[in-house]
This record gives sequence, structure tokens and C-alpha cells, in this order.
Amino acid sequence: MAQHALSATQRRIHAAAIRLFAEQGAEQVTVSELADYAGMARGTIYNNVPSMDTLFEDVASHLAWEMNERIVTSFHSENPAERLAMGVRAYLRRAHEEPEWGRFIARFAQTTTSLRMLVLGEPAKDVRMAMKAGHFRLSEDQVPTVVTMVGGAVIGAIYLVREGVKTWRSAGSEVAEFLLRALGVDEAEAMRISQSELPPLQDIH
Repeated sequence: MAQHALSATQRRIHAAAIRLFAEQGAEQVTVSELADYAGMARGTIYNNVPSMDTLFEDVASHLAWEMNERIVTSFHSENPAERLAMGVRAYLRRAHEEPEWGRFIARFAQTTTSLRMLVLGEPAKDVRMAMKAGHFRLSEDQVPTVVTMVGGAVIGAIYLVREGVKTWRSAGSEVAEFLLRALGVDEAEAMRISQSELPPLQDIH
């Protein structure tokens, strides 16, 4: 299904759904619960949610599309290894700034097919481009393992940030550096990339 930016009302509903699912799980929620979480009338929910039966999938697939679009819009480095590292760090910063978003990612990213696009989208593209440019030393059949490793590292780092073990800055930089080094980037270059200035995520609404 083609994705597009949401209206202000739809964004508010999706934000409420993310919070609700993160707290209660992916079981079907009711219109009344969603209306309470969003602070709006039931009629508004009916007018803006195509189907409560597919709400979780709709929210998850849009979240993956939106994050990938924001990363593409925000990071313009010609070096795909740098773009990958910036993307990793952007996830940690957003999880810190939007805790419910981070909880949703941490809870469902590894078990929800549509959320796999968080790593199978732009991160996988950057991994393949970095391979072609000679930055990463791996083969095509290793790409699925690599993107799974990237996703797992980000989710683990989100937990560290949520528990107060690490700041998003230190967790993001360290995860980015270790991933780059594991993929064959020189230690000094990996450190430089992981500690460079991180541009803000651009809004696509």
C-alpha cells in the first residue's frame, strides 16, 4: 500500500495508538480506548481510521515508511557508511526525544513484518552501496545478517537509553562505531564518522 504524509488529526491518532500499543500490546484495541488516548471524540476516530482491525499494521507500516523518508530527507552524505551511521544515531536520538515511539520500536520491531522495513529499507540500501564502494567487506548473501545485526544493536541501545545506562549520544556513537568497525571500516575513520555532527531529522509532514 502506498504511503503518504498524515493529516494533523491522523498524526494525533497514530501517536495515541503507538502509546496504547506500546503499553498494552498489539491486540485489537477499541474505538473508546483510542479516543481516550487521543483526547478526541469517537466520531473523529471513525472518520480517520479505515479499520480498527488493521490499525496496528497501518500504524507500524506508516511508522517504518515515515522514518525511512525522514532519514533520506535529512542525511545527504555521499558516503553510504556515514549515512548508515547517522541513521543509527538518529534512531537513538528520536527514541530519547519520543519515549513512546522508542517503546513501540523496542517492543515490536523484531516481531512485526512491516517494521522490518526500518532496516530493509534505507539501511539495507546503504549497506549495499557501501559494499560497492569498498567500505564494507562482506558478500551479498551476508546482507540480511548485517541488517538484522544493525536492527538488533539499535533496539538494544534503546533499552540502554531508556534505563539510563547510556545517553542517546554515547549509545548512538558507540553502536555506530562498533558496527562500522565490524563491517571493515578503519578504526579511526569509524570513530570520526560516529562522532561527527548529527543533523536534525527533517519533518516530512
